[in-house]
Amino acid sequence: MATRISLPPEAAPLPREALQAWSEIPTTIASDVSGGRLLMDAKIRPLRPQGGTRLLGPAVTAWCEPADIGAAIHAIEIARPGDVVVIDADGSLLTAVVGEHLCGVARRKGIAGLVANGAVRDVAALAVWTDFPVFALGSTARGPVSIERGSVNGSIICGGIAVRPHDLVLGDDDGVIVIPREDAETWLSRAREKLALEQEWDRRLSAGESMLQVFGIAEP
Repeated sequence: MATRISLPPEAAPLPREALQAWSEIPTTIASDVSGGRLLMDAKIRPLRPQGGTRLLGPAVTAWCEPADIGAAIHAIEIARPGDVVVIDADGSLLTAVVGEHLCGVARRKGIAGLVANGAVRDVAALAVWTDFPVFALGSTARGPVSIERGSVNGSIICGGIAVRPHDLVLGDDDGVIVIPREDAETWLSRAREKLALEQEWDRRLSAGESMLQVFGIAEP
C-alpha cells in the first residue's frame, strides 16, 4: 500500500516573541509545569549531547511501518524550513528510519531537526552536525527494505506522547517535549513563571540561604 499523506489545515505560526521565549525554556521546566505529561520517553536521546543545539519548531509527523522509510522520505520532502520532522517507528530498532542521506536533505532544506522513535544510522556523521539536532531511540547499521508505506502528517504517538502536525517540539540534553499548538502560549506562561521561580532559588542559594529556607521546609 502506498504511503498515505494528509494535508492538515494550515495553522497560524506562533508569534515570533513566543517562539523566542520557548527557545529559552529548558525541557525540565516544561516537564515540571506539565507534570511530565508533555515529555517523550526518556530513552529518546540526542545524538549530540552535552550542550548540543537545542531543538525547536512545529511538527511534521510520520509513521513508518516496520523496515519501511517511505513516510520519512515524504515527511522530509514536504517539511519547511524551521519545521521538526517527528517519526514514529513503533520503537523498532531492527532497521534505521533515517541516515546521512535523508538527514542531509533535511539539513540543507533548513529543517530544524528530527526526532525518531526508532533507530537511525550513520551516527558519526549526524552527531557532528551542530545545526541539525537528531534525537533517536537507538541506532543500527541495518537499512530499510522498502520505501512505499506508512503515513505522513496524521496524528501519531511518539515515545508515548501524542504528536499532531503543527504541535511545538522542544528538545535539549534532558529530553523531548511536545506542546499542543493550541496550548503553546498557555504552557509558555506557566513555564516562564516556573523559570523565574527557579532563577530566584538560584539567587538565594548562591547568597548562602539554606535549602530549608529557600524551599520552605520546616526545620526538624
